[in-house]
Amino acid sequence: MAGEIEIKVKKSADVKGGTVIVLKAKDATATAATPDIAPAEVLERAEKVADFKASRLSTCVILAPHGSPADKLIVLGMGETASLTENDWLNAGGATAATFGKAAEVTVFVDMPDAAPDAAMLAQFVLGMRLRAYTFDRYKVATKKGEDESADPSKVKVTVVAAASADAKKALAAADAVGDGVLLARDLVNEPANVLGPLEFADHAVALGKLGVTVEVLTEKDMKKLGMGALLAVAQGSVRPPRLVVMQWQGAKSGDQPVAFIGKGVVFDSGGISIKPASGMDEMKGDMGGAAAVTGLMHALAARKAKVNAIGIIGLVENMPDGNAYRPGDVVTSMSGQTIEVLNTDAEGRLVLSDALHYCNDRFKPKLMINLATLTGAIGVALGPHHAGLFCNDDSLAAALTGAGLKTQEKLWRMPLGKDYDKMIDSKIADMKNTGGRQAGAITAAQFLKRFVGSTPWAHLDIASTAMGAPSSEVNHSWGSGFGVRLLNAFVADNHEG
Repeated sequence: MAGEIEIKVKKSADVKGGTVIVLKAKDATATAATPDIAPAEVLERAEKVADFKASRLSTCVILAPHGSPADKLIVLGMGETASLTENDWLNAGGATAATFGKAAEVTVFVDMPDAAPDAAMLAQFVLGMRLRAYTFDRYKVATKKGEDESADPSKVKVTVVAAASADAKKALAAADAVGDGVLLARDLVNEPANVLGPLEFADHAVALGKLGVTVEVLTEKDMKKLGMGALLAVAQGSVRPPRLVVMQWQGAKSGDQPVAFIGKGVVFDSGGISIKPASGMDEMKGDMGGAAAVTGLMHALAARKAKVNAIGIIGLVENMPDGNAYRPGDVVTSMSGQTIEVLNTDAEGRLVLSDALHYCNDRFKPKLMINLATLTGAIGVALGPHHAGLFCNDDSLAAALTGAGLKTQEKLWRMPLGKDYDKMIDSKIADMKNTGGRQAGAITAAQFLKRFVGSTPWAHLDIASTAMGAPSSEVNHSWGSGFGVRLLNAFVADNHEG
């Protein structure tokens, strides 16, 4: 669950115990601590003994500093401060939260001599603390019995002291909205599949109504009427009924074309009849990472009152083996009318997205469409866990997304599309087959999706190796990362808000 860290941002604070954290630039002659916290000579001596050079995100810890009201004083190195970016401040916030330990109260002084953060940087610093403090431990019941609640680091009360606090209210509120969206996405990915099925996931989306999001939930009957034969084929092996959820946020003029985001929401993927190996199958509870990111993004946009019209669509299904499951060799008809020969029932996410993409394009006529999906293991083979794959039919859209990825450090790497790859999914008995084989697996999956977007500018983000099980970072130690929420929020803010 989201860490219950309580953060207040003030211009000043009276320290009376607890942990105090101060920041220091590399090779600075002074540390940003007042004599009331610790005498300068105490800091200088401790830093010298620890050989502390204030390199970026390094720490020097002083327990019960002499002459200080603090129980513990931590100096966090900021490195060279002349080139600090908003992302550096985000990471510094994460590194700060990592030092909390079992502290119940923490005071953080962020202003350094000649290097105080502005409003935007301060907001990112606070966001970094929130993201790093996140834990998902709601099912650790027996192991928590008898623990002292006051020693729970997720309950820590933090006061951030900064000169920019008075000017940062708007930036802090926007960062909180984005943080809530990321934490929502993480919660959804981390939830076990027996708790979060299509119906339960849809309920989380419906809850966005309290923020002003208009939410529709299409049932199996609705989708049959629309002819969504591809999505429904994936769902038919499960006793849990599918749902297609449509979320609309109108933050701009009613006539403005919306930007649209579509997410794959396979709440559990056994592989179906083409069943996966047992090893690692438990991780397929996270095969709805794309839908989680879209839901988190819609929360962020609505909560910060983004001046944009946005559509979020998520296809929610469970892929299970059953007497009624779809089979290898079946031919299904998508909503677009195109037929698909199923060679592998474990290539199911593209079937779900094919109907969701066509529905979105046909109904809303969006300015652009971006889909997110934990689609292929092949993208992890190609890029590892440090970049998500970007496939795009529009150079301007690709450039804008790449820039947003660099800004937020949710990085993308553009992969190729082309006729030669497209030929690999031609079928002898249908319009296409749902897999082109092992070679270029991530690319042929993208080529499949491209057949359902027409001429609309479109991007496919394959987040299979970044949405779940990605390496820990300064701002995430969770299995579910919430990848895509900050990226797409920045993309919207920088490119599509008036």
